[in-house]
Amino acid sequence: MLQFSLELQTRNETLFNFGAICLLFALLFLALTRFTTTKVYNVNAWYKPFKFALSTFFYSWAMAWYCYYLPSFNVVWFNYSVIILLGFEIIYIAIQANKGQLSHYNLSTPIYATLYSLMAIAASIVTLYTAYVGVLFFVNEFPELPIYYVWSIRFGMIIFVVFSFQGFLMGSKLTHTIGGPDGGPGIPILNWSTKFGDPRIAHFIGMHALQVLPFLSFYVFKSTLATMLLTLIYALLATLTLTQALKGKPFRKASGL
Repeated sequence: MLQFSLELQTRNETLFNFGAICLLFALLFLALTRFTTTKVYNVNAWYKPFKFALSTFFYSWAMAWYCYYLPSFNVVWFNYSVIILLGFEIIYIAIQANKGQLSHYNLSTPIYATLYSLMAIAASIVTLYTAYVGVLFFVNEFPELPIYYVWSIRFGMIIFVVFSFQGFLMGSKLTHTIGGPDGGPGIPILNWSTKFGDPRIAHFIGMHALQVLPFLSFYVFKSTLATMLLTLIYALLATLTLTQALKGKPFRKASGL
């Protein structure tokens, strides 16, 4: 891990530093869950900024690593777009957590409604920028990289984009629970519903294809065919969890857990 971190820092110091700051904030937010009792939807309010900060850490470091391979790519524009847009999301979510207020789905005042819309715009821009990076991985050749690794990055970005935009499904309904109210029983920390359908599960699985598929392809499978089969299984898993959620069924029931 130390060697990876040092290499990443030389590849993209800006996103490396931003990711490291996000990780520190994630740890801070997690610590705050032990020292505060403020709740939103019956769970500690600081779990949400913790999850967003940690997810942004993984995204920033993954994209810093991948963008290094691209020829003639304006990485400075990408870096600061990610920092400004995702940084805004984390700060706003943390502010709302401190108030014990919703960040997402909050239309209670014109200001909150505007800020919620701005978060959706910020997430959309980052997703579209990621899609553009994915296109560049298709139109360019990378003779210095194993072809199975290149395909894993391509597939990871496709699944990421699809399931990132799946977030609009929850946004359009102003809820992350289908078949029941938000705030019911859920698994620890992630708080995914154990009683009703929860599209956040598919959202989580799909978006982290960005890290999981390249990691497994490069270090474990080392085969184009295996990478394609892995991608198919992974995409089916994300689709299954989304289908179950849309039916109002919890993932535990679907998976037999």
